[in-house]
Amino acid sequence: MDPTNMFSFGRALYLFNEARKWFTISSVLTAPVLLVIDAPFGRFTPKDQSSFLIVDGRKAWMLMELVSPLMFIYTFVTSPLTAKAPLLPSPTEPHAILAICFLLHYANRAIISPLRTPSRSKTHLIVTVSGIIFNVINGSLMGSYLSSPYGRMYLRTVSSPTFYTGLTTWALGLVGNIYHDEILLNIRRKANSKGKGKNGDDKNKSEHYAIPQGGLYSLISYPNYFCEWVEWFGYALAASPLPFRLSDLSLSTIIPTLLNLQTYKDIINGPASNFAPLLSPPWIFLLSEFLLMLPRAYKGHKWYHSKFGASYPKERKAAIPFIL
Repeated sequence: MDPTNMFSFGRALYLFNEARKWFTISSVLTAPVLLVIDAPFGRFTPKDQSSFLIVDGRKAWMLMELVSPLMFIYTFVTSPLTAKAPLLPSPTEPHAILAICFLLHYANRAIISPLRTPSRSKTHLIVTVSGIIFNVINGSLMGSYLSSPYGRMYLRTVSSPTFYTGLTTWALGLVGNIYHDEILLNIRRKANSKGKGKNGDDKNKSEHYAIPQGGLYSLISYPNYFCEWVEWFGYALAASPLPFRLSDLSLSTIIPTLLNLQTYKDIINGPASNFAPLLSPPWIFLLSEFLLMLPRAYKGHKWYHSKFGASYPKERKAAIPFIL
């Protein structure tokens, strides 16, 4: 199937391809920047919090994360890449199941998890604004893709083992993400209970950090990140074909292409419709998450070693077991 022949033609398709192209490119370009600077939220929130740009972490998080499911619902229902929006699918149809999975993830991420968090560091407004922009684009791309003729056609023809393997991987990743987040939440709960006086007043408003233990924390510092990558890998596997042809995986062609400056000129200047035609939104989301979260995990891993010194397990990697 050729994706370019499966969509309606018009402004919606033009915007879809432009968003697909520049969302990918911006993630690739932002990743090395995040290796140099610390995104100002969480443990890297500026110590001087008197600026009006430093905002409540819980409210900011919920605001920016709710944007993604809202945009997803809007584009999934209106189906901008079809000439006429189809009727809402049965909950048992593959693209409806994937829509439910997407919304379940964000129900936890945007509502349940922040409401259960005993405390959350303040965040810089630029993080909130950046998160909103990311989620507007990503939610729109994902909803548009799953409701598109190409997305629905693929899910009708994909083999059941591939679809259910992807769904199972998604579920395992989601459970792992929640499990390891809960370990961090328990550290905060214990710190908060120790910081309360007899009358329930907080004696210590500062964030408390300890060395997490349990699960994949025995191997890596950020298993919640790793599990989220596993989750979205499974989702992409279920929702979309691979973003490359296996016949193209040859070092003799890949390396010269990457070393050729003309390759990057063609990517930037070429029409968005020609940009990586097999790279669908589910794979773009996985790629973007990996590129943007890995620098954070690496910097956070170094922070753990700096804060806890010799007490921090030397055998732990940052975010990928046994590798990095």
